[in-house]
Amino acid sequence: MTLPFTPTFAQVPPGPLAGPLQLLPVNAGVVSVHTADGAHVGSLKQVGGAWKFKAMGYDAAGRMEPGHGPLTEQHNIQFATPDATEVSARLLGALQNPL
Repeated sequence: MTLPFTPTFAQVPPGPLAGPLQLLPVNAGVVSVHTADGAHVGSLKQVGGAWKFKAMGYDAAGRMEPGHGPLTEQHNIQFATPDATEVSARLLGALQNPL
């Protein structure tokens, strides 16, 4: 499979995220979520009948920090399906229009 981006797993610098978000299937119940330039920002996990977004961040040493990162406030948002357009619109839209 040829990807339109190179996945990276490191700390995301402050500032706007490169959209649209890209989805990379891991297995039947997990989809990795990346920015347009490849930075890993979380995963969608199938829990019960819904897909839940699980935010992921990385510390300065590159260690994973579940529930952290640039999309921390969107942790546990639910989706009916792992649709890249909807996921990108809702997650990135929440950054631009916080409650």
